[in-house]
Amino acid sequence: MTSAITFLFLKGCEQHDTEPLVSPNETNLDVYAQNYDPATLGDSEEDAIIKYGFQLFSQTPRYIGPDNGDQEMVFQGNRLACKNCHLNAGTKAYSAPLIGIIQRFPQFRGRENKMGTIQERINGCFERSMNGKMLPEESKEMVALVKYLEWLSRFAPEDGKIKGQGFMKIFIPNRAVNLENGKQVFSKNCAVCHTPTGKGVMDANGYTYLYPPLWGEDSFNHGAGMARVITAAQFIKANMPFGTTYDAPELTDDEAYDVAGYINQQLRPQKAHPEKDFPDLLKKPVSTPYPPYADDFPLEQHQMGPFQPIMEFYKTTYNITKNK
Repeated sequence: MTSAITFLFLKGCEQHDTEPLVSPNETNLDVYAQNYDPATLGDSEEDAIIKYGFQLFSQTPRYIGPDNGDQEMVFQGNRLACKNCHLNAGTKAYSAPLIGIIQRFPQFRGRENKMGTIQERINGCFERSMNGKMLPEESKEMVALVKYLEWLSRFAPEDGKIKGQGFMKIFIPNRAVNLENGKQVFSKNCAVCHTPTGKGVMDANGYTYLYPPLWGEDSFNHGAGMARVITAAQFIKANMPFGTTYDAPELTDDEAYDVAGYINQQLRPQKAHPEKDFPDLLKKPVSTPYPPYADDFPLEQHQMGPFQPIMEFYKTTYNITKNK
C-alpha cells in the first residue's frame, strides 16, 4: 500500500459517494484523460495561483505543516499531504477524485447538518485528515487550493457528477472485523511501503511522506472519514496495494474490510469534541468510531461490525437506508 490511506482530504476525507455515478449531463468526454499537468500552465497571475494550489496540494506540510518555519502558518498537526488520500493529485477514479468537486458545492453535509461551501469542506479535512485547524477562508492558501480545484473541474459536467466519484462500493461482510486476518493482510500487502510499524516513509524532501503513516501522530485523527472501517475498506479495495485500479483490484472485499479494521484499531490522534459532529444523529454513518449514536449498539460494534444489524435497525425503525 502507498500514498494512500492518509487521507484526507477533501472529499479524506469524509462522506464520499460510494456508487459509480454518471451525470445525466455527461458527454462522451473522458474527464480522466484530460490535461491536469500544472507544468503546462503559463505565466499569468491566475496560472501562478493554480500552480501554488498544486504545490500546496502535493507538499502541504512544506507550506503549512509543523516544520514550515513560521508558527503563524502552522495549520496542520501532522505531516500528510492532500495527495496522500486524493491520489494522482486528485485525478484518480475511486480515490475521491476532485474533478467536478467545485460544481458539487454548495453541498449538504450530514456531519454539520447544513449546506456547506467548498471552503468549509476543505477545512473539514484540515481539522480531521490533517489533524489541524481551519485555514482562514480569505487566505492566499485557501484561495490557491480552491483555484486548483476549479482548474481540475474545468472538464466536468454542469453538476460535477462523474464516473469514479467518491469510493468504490464493496460487499460489506456480515461479520465483525477479523483483526488477526487484517494483520496478516497488512504484513503481506501494506508493510512493504508503510513499514511494519505503519509509520510510513518520508520523502527525500524532508517535508512530505512518500508512503504515508496509517496510524501514529502523523496520521489522520479519529474524526476523519478514513477512520471509519467501511470508508477505509472502499478506498483500499480500489487503490491498494499501490498501483491498484478499481477495474483490477488485488484484495478481496473481505481482505479490504479486515485490513481497514486492523489499521483503524491502531492508536492515532483524537479529534477534540467529536460529540459535536452530526447534530442529527440519524445522519451519522454506522461505522463512525465515536459516540453518541441514535441506537443502543455498543461502541465496539460501531468500530468493527457487524454493521448489518445496525443498518437494519435504522431501516426498520426510521426507514433510513445506510451503506456506510
